[in-house]
Amino acid sequence: MVQLLAADGTRTPHADLDAALAGSGGEDDLASPERLRGYYRDMVMIRGADLEATNLQRQGQLGLWASALGQEAAQIGAGHASREQDYLVPTYREHGIAWARGIEPWRLLESYRGVSHGGWDPNALRTHPYMIVLGSQAPHAVGYAMGLQRDGVVGTGDPETDTAVLALFGDGASSEGEVSESFTFAASFQAPVVFFTQNNQWAISVPTSVQSRVPLAQRSRGWGIPSVRVDGNDVLAVLGAVRTALDAARAGEGPRFIEAVTYRMAAHTTSDDASRYRPSSEEEEWGEKDPILRLRRHLEQLGEIDEAFIARCDEEAHDLAMQLHHHIHGMEDPDPVGMFTHAYAEPHPIVEAERDQYLEYIAQFEDDDEDAEQTGKDA
Repeated sequence: MVQLLAADGTRTPHADLDAALAGSGGEDDLASPERLRGYYRDMVMIRGADLEATNLQRQGQLGLWASALGQEAAQIGAGHASREQDYLVPTYREHGIAWARGIEPWRLLESYRGVSHGGWDPNALRTHPYMIVLGSQAPHAVGYAMGLQRDGVVGTGDPETDTAVLALFGDGASSEGEVSESFTFAASFQAPVVFFTQNNQWAISVPTSVQSRVPLAQRSRGWGIPSVRVDGNDVLAVLGAVRTALDAARAGEGPRFIEAVTYRMAAHTTSDDASRYRPSSEEEEWGEKDPILRLRRHLEQLGEIDEAFIARCDEEAHDLAMQLHHHIHGMEDPDPVGMFTHAYAEPHPIVEAERDQYLEYIAQFEDDDEDAEQTGKDA
């Protein structure tokens, strides 16, 4: 397993990944102190939003929430490793990916409240809407990547043009048939796609040891897809591995697979009780590998962080949480009739008939209310 930052923050050299991180220097140096402080702030901010979302669900403001607590380094690292033109296809837990791509957390909360199906323009932000069905994003990602080949934006040698796709899914989703089928198509057509799985040790209540008898990184090799296993709580290792894989995919060298070994600190979702299947000793062990604490220790060793910066990040995260709190509590429910508006690009007679039927159904209750009101006045 590739690791650049140990749990105590110690930095280990790695020739290939260090080269990928360094780029051409200057603005492209992904491991500069300024960038490192930015990653630290990003992880603190998304954790603050994540914790507040859990609180909002407990208050009945969200129907559900899937926490990414503990997986911040894997997501922030992967998100920042991609280039602006790359297309990212997430699952339902990639809140750090969304943050790195400029998607406001309140848009994620709208989806979990049930008032939006995404809330952002996937073309403008180069990020697909969240995918709930396990493994379903993998074939979508491969199809998009094959489209890039046909558009002639792969292997041109122009870093501003060449494009790849990053497909994200969990260890549980890696057992789905759709992922295997995606490997087949990606390998057969040498599609410019990087498969990135966050092995957070648990597929709801099933441990990874039951899902696979070998490291997940070995699975893609049966298709001839090169793979690497990285420490998912090490933001630098993730950055270097994903940047390297995406560069290869853009250059026309075919697909890649990355397993980021991390840990889901919270329950699978807010409807799950992890204490029923997961020992507290395991949680304590992984708590020492906290990705935010690890990067803070590294920055302290470099002399590039102080208590004032840490406090400022914590304060900003708290402010973001309060903004989310007020936004959700003040949100109005959308008009249900709107669900018929965007079913198809053009008007459709069946959808229009269903809308008319729904309006007639709603009108019954309005008539009943008017009758009840008139009866009250007569009495």
